[in-house]
Amino acid sequence: MVERLQQAGYQAFLVGGCVRDLLLDITPKDFDVATSATPEQVRATFRNARLIGRRFKLVHVHFGREIIEVATFRANHEAEASEEQSRQSESGRLLRDNVYGTFEQDAQRRDFTINALYFDVTSGQIHDFANGVHDIRNRLIRLIGQPEQRYQEDPVRMLRAVRFAAKLNFDIEQHTAAPIESMAPLLHDIPAARLFDESLKLLMSGQGLATFDLLYQYDLVAPLFPDTDDAILERPDYTLQLVRQALRNTDERIAQDKPVTPAFLFAALLWPALPGRVKYLEEQGIPAIPAYQQAAHELLAEQCRHTAIPKRFSIPMREIWDMQPRLERRSGRRADQMLEHPRFRAAYDFLLLREAAGEETDGLGQWWTQYQDANPEQRRQMIRELGDGSKSSGKRARSRPRRNKPRKPQSN
Repeated sequence: MVERLQQAGYQAFLVGGCVRDLLLDITPKDFDVATSATPEQVRATFRNARLIGRRFKLVHVHFGREIIEVATFRANHEAEASEEQSRQSESGRLLRDNVYGTFEQDAQRRDFTINALYFDVTSGQIHDFANGVHDIRNRLIRLIGQPEQRYQEDPVRMLRAVRFAAKLNFDIEQHTAAPIESMAPLLHDIPAARLFDESLKLLMSGQGLATFDLLYQYDLVAPLFPDTDDAILERPDYTLQLVRQALRNTDERIAQDKPVTPAFLFAALLWPALPGRVKYLEEQGIPAIPAYQQAAHELLAEQCRHTAIPKRFSIPMREIWDMQPRLERRSGRRADQMLEHPRFRAAYDFLLLREAAGEETDGLGQWWTQYQDANPEQRRQMIRELGDGSKSSGKRARSRPRRNKPRKPQSN
């Protein structure tokens, strides 16, 4: 594809993460191309090309199931640039970035030095205008340009710095790291749908635990998951243990090529904030079950204002939550009916996660583990032994007095 663009008279290079990963002996997951051709010229060169984006015009070129992303060289924004080319918010965030430029100018518009590498597949030469190879050798994440300005242009760069540091086991260079905590609130201006996509990249790519620890270190949890951040303040040991164990489990499943779902992980991230909401509603005179349902609904609705969780994930989240109190009610046929529920396994795993975090359930997880392994007669005996206590067995995590924010985990 690069060769076709070159044959058509344009400059074209492999760029960014794919070049970085090749230098690190990592197999790239995808390949990006930078070219002197405009998006319209790229589309004219490839029949299977589609223009996308308004804020940052790109071309997706389809090769079977593969999609190659092609970007035109960008330049710095000039005062006389038209609104169609360039537009910024009052806070400095780039709302449109379509000022085209030269090969060298494009390198200065990249976010990090390690992503400003251009590989000419014809000559085999790597062009490095920002000392990216040096930073790769020294395992550093370094912004190109003045950090405060670059974060104002796109606050998501703060999340990307953390993600690359966790993914590559690099350090964030001190000047790149210094403004992050104070500028984290800029993420509130980012569309919730984009932050959901970024959350998946952060937490569902195999380094979720290391990424979360860095998010916490740099005060980036609150803009993404404010209720989780509040729960960490109120019940630090329990909340951090539950969230970190959920992330550890997810990382292990990804490493083993097992399926993972954001629904389970997001349910874990928000669960510590739920009991306090339920308790508040019950104190207002709302019965237990309606209070539980209302609290779950309000918690999810509020979260979606920050990261827009699609219904294909939020509905299973609610089902996992709703089944937690139902796991306590096991008399008669209820236990067998629970086993037949399509979400039972997820709800059972979630119960074990709660227990691993120190939540008191009166041995409910062990009971369900034994019940699944028991034969029909043993199951009937287990139900008989419950007596009248089956409706009340299991305790929700108790709220504890509010505490100062705990010391942040040290990143590796």
